[in-house]
Amino acid sequence: MDLADKLMNVIVITISLLALFFLHQYRFLNSLISTARTLFKENLTGKVVLITGASSGIGEHLAYEYARKGARLALVARRKQRLQEVADVCEIIGSPETVYILGDVSDIDDCKRFIDATVNHFGQLDHLVANAGVAPVCLFEDYDDITKASPAMDINFWGSVYSSYFAQKHLKKSKGKIIVISSCAGWVFAPRTAFYNASKAALISFYETLRIEFGTRIGITIVTPGFIDTEMTEGKFLSKEGRLEVDREMRDVQVSLMPVESVEKCAKAIVESARRGDRYLTVPSWMETTILWKVFCPEIMDGWNRFMILGPGSSYRDSPSKKILDVVNDIKQLLLP
Repeated sequence: MDLADKLMNVIVITISLLALFFLHQYRFLNSLISTARTLFKENLTGKVVLITGASSGIGEHLAYEYARKGARLALVARRKQRLQEVADVCEIIGSPETVYILGDVSDIDDCKRFIDATVNHFGQLDHLVANAGVAPVCLFEDYDDITKASPAMDINFWGSVYSSYFAQKHLKKSKGKIIVISSCAGWVFAPRTAFYNASKAALISFYETLRIEFGTRIGITIVTPGFIDTEMTEGKFLSKEGRLEVDREMRDVQVSLMPVESVEKCAKAIVESARRGDRYLTVPSWMETTILWKVFCPEIMDGWNRFMILGPGSSYRDSPSKKILDVVNDIKQLLLP
């Protein structure tokens, strides 16, 4: 076994070094493919698109973007009034037909029901957008009941997996696509978001594997947004008691002065990426550079996040990220009372 390992070390390193000589040719070929996909983007007119978590945030605005492209929509969420309002807007701005279905993606029976209801109503399914998600924000050591964090995996991960499982046969028939909304949190790890980070990293690993299994039968686009202007970046988190609450102070700690991308711009980029059949999309695009920091300087990234978000104090109110934001806000008040 030792001899085999040594032999593999030599072979793999040699092949990797030789591959570097063809990197430019590979990049050029990818550019040609990308150009072709841009020129021949999918026409969404009449296509059937199911979106989970469609009552607010990215899901809501994805519904609007698909509607403008003439897609027929099935919108899934738990809030009936908000869902109905979104559906009404979709039909006004261009969708030939939009239905809404109340459903909880963490319930496997609900997932089967809303997939079947969509196909029974429209007769097909072309895009599944797995978007529903929640963000628990609490230090691991501060949980009194660790099961209160389980919705992170139940909704963010299993909700997407359940939906994809029941949708796969219909998507294979239509040569359709899965658009899964993961997050840059899948590789940028901030304190207090361990369960959210884990659920988003799991999505990336799962759908990368699924892409290999499906081959060309179902296209998969993995979307990794950074900070987007949604309820989450306004401070709507899952508390350590397992309740969805708005905590503006905690928002100031976790988000601080980080630039927040508009949800409209994010949704438009996602739909265009899905039309091209991209493998990955990161919004905003500058967040892609954090992958390099994670690979080449992980200690610096981890140390920076710990210092800025936790700081030396015992209270989150003492964190440098919040203090910096408070100073900037005070300056704004002086300059622009």
